[in-house]
Amino acid sequence: MKCIIDRRAQFSASHRYWLPELTEAENAERFGLCARSPGHGHNYVLFASMEGELDEYGMVLNLSDVKQVIKREVTQQLDFSYLNQTWPEFQQTLPTTENMARVIWQRLAPHLPIVRIQLFEHPELWAEYEGNHMEAYLTISTHFSAAHRLALPHLTLEQNSEIYGKCARVNGHGHNYHLEVTIKGEMDDRTGMIADLVAFQKAVDEHVVEPFDHTFLNKDIAYFAQVVPTAENIAIHIRDLLEQPIRDIGASLHKVKLIESPNNSCEVYGASANTGVRVQQVAALASV
Repeated sequence: MKCIIDRRAQFSASHRYWLPELTEAENAERFGLCARSPGHGHNYVLFASMEGELDEYGMVLNLSDVKQVIKREVTQQLDFSYLNQTWPEFQQTLPTTENMARVIWQRLAPHLPIVRIQLFEHPELWAEYEGNHMEAYLTISTHFSAAHRLALPHLTLEQNSEIYGKCARVNGHGHNYHLEVTIKGEMDDRTGMIADLVAFQKAVDEHVVEPFDHTFLNKDIAYFAQVVPTAENIAIHIRDLLEQPIRDIGASLHKVKLIESPNNSCEVYGASANTGVRVQQVAALASV
């Protein structure tokens, strides 16, 4: 039987987005604050996923051995380092989060049966790499607060209450929504970027966060005048709002994950992924 196991590791390092072939002004325009000298740092968190058959001891790999390999090949070399000068790969292609995930894969693949590298630059920005040449995934997380009411306009309060429970109450209720948006694309050979991170964040802010934040979705967002704003429908609408803006920055929208509460979340995929809708819930009703 095959299983996938994950191993977590961490390291602290600094880096700078700077291309010597550009002037100081051009670097500042392209990379913003990330171009400042001598650079800036992060506490990186790494998850290495490995796949294999269970052995007679019920293990895919001995995790003590895995720990030592990751330490020897990655964290011991990168911890408290200036990334641009630590590995030659980062002199050719900048140490962006997505490119770092790719290079870490390449460093570990000769020693471990890697199937995915996930690298967190901080809790609101992470990348995933699955061994597909220069293709990677980049995720940003953000949040907005909004109220909603779950009710079909052609049904009575009693009928809606049978379907939606307390969520049908006439004055609605609110959530602090947590939103994760994942894009997919080819990394640029020189910058190491799938897309401009500032443009990515701006697209999410302008098309979703600013219009949705501190609203009553049923009344303030035209789409929900006739569509019940369940977590599923909100996630689908966010996906539809972001498809074109993400294409405009040179990537494709891979996934939108909306976390309505610690108990409930919904994932919808972009047109290129074509994998439908996935709802995760602990409570009995997806929108409670």
